[in-house]
Amino acid sequence: MQTFPFRQHNPAGPAYRRGWVDEAVATIEADQCRTADTHLIRLIVPALSGIDIYLKDESTHPTGSLKHRLARSLFLYALCNGHIREGTPVVEASSGSTAVSEAYFAEMIGVPFYAVMPRTTSAEKIAAIEHYGGNCHLIDDGRALYAEAAALAARLDGHYMDQFTFAERATDWRGNNNIAESIFTQLQGEPRPIPDWIVMGAGTGGTSATIGRYLRYRQYPTRLCVADVEHSAFFDCFRTLDRSRVCDRPSLIEGVGRPRCEPSFVPGVVDRMMKIPDAATVAAMNVLSRRLRRAVGGSTGTNFLALCRLASEMRQASVTGSLVTLICDSGERYRQTYYEPAWLAARGLDPAPFEAALSSFLATGEPLALDVDDVVNPQSLQNPTAS
Repeated sequence: MQTFPFRQHNPAGPAYRRGWVDEAVATIEADQCRTADTHLIRLIVPALSGIDIYLKDESTHPTGSLKHRLARSLFLYALCNGHIREGTPVVEASSGSTAVSEAYFAEMIGVPFYAVMPRTTSAEKIAAIEHYGGNCHLIDDGRALYAEAAALAARLDGHYMDQFTFAERATDWRGNNNIAESIFTQLQGEPRPIPDWIVMGAGTGGTSATIGRYLRYRQYPTRLCVADVEHSAFFDCFRTLDRSRVCDRPSLIEGVGRPRCEPSFVPGVVDRMMKIPDAATVAAMNVLSRRLRRAVGGSTGTNFLALCRLASEMRQASVTGSLVTLICDSGERYRQTYYEPAWLAARGLDPAPFEAALSSFLATGEPLALDVDDVVNPQSLQNPTAS
């Protein structure tokens, strides 16, 4: 019998063993089967009668954040595309939560993991990465994150996961238990099961892309609002339709905001964007934490502030409906930063005025006295009006 040479080929670098890849995929899929869906919490606000507010609690994933979904998808994408083989070192550029989740999956399938992160990343996140056997490579200049991660992967003969490029394509946006499908499934028994708005922050842009595409695919009237942060390029990219926009200062709110418009950010599926000041983000985080009786993270504050502005508009227009946003992670990871007054003062952040305005709105339903940069999708505005 003739033997074809390529069947005997042994590639350089980490050994290719199809059986190992099959086992790795099966292991990750089994983890998903063991994991129950995250809760959809209804936040009761009597002053906003007729406007239902829901919070998808992603902090209950095994690694404690929304990024657990992304990390699972990225690992499956890399394994099924032949990028990760037995023994392949995996490298990621991350401000923390994605790296925590990727370290978890790397340990699960037995490959080394390296996280390239800004030196300012919270100590709690660094400890979580190391808990799962990951290695933390800290750098001073967050703008060099991408280049250093790619260089480290090359030095290790490993795979650069590159969440900022592959987040939007690694997740099946048509369904298959993605976050958008999960939200609509859980809303089925609610009084207003089709939300007016879903509010999502932008870190990679991957989750907003998944939600926006799913809304269009299923032909839902729900609109998508993306909440950006103070030091980030996403909002300017969206407002100007210019993907070359950059921001020289790194975001203070971990997990959201980027110095460039990431490849995974898809402006065309976003209906509206708001740019939330950092002090307002911390204020909303504090207000929501008190209402839930547990601490939430900073990016959740960004989401919640934007949601409250939408609720205020609906209230003033005498419109009823429902709104959905995410609890991205727990506030326990930020005890030494956003919940530490000295840390806030050192960065000139005073959440008190924003906190007072938000608390008053939720208590009375009176208009939310808070102006932020806000823009409707310019592409939508440019569409010709049907005659």
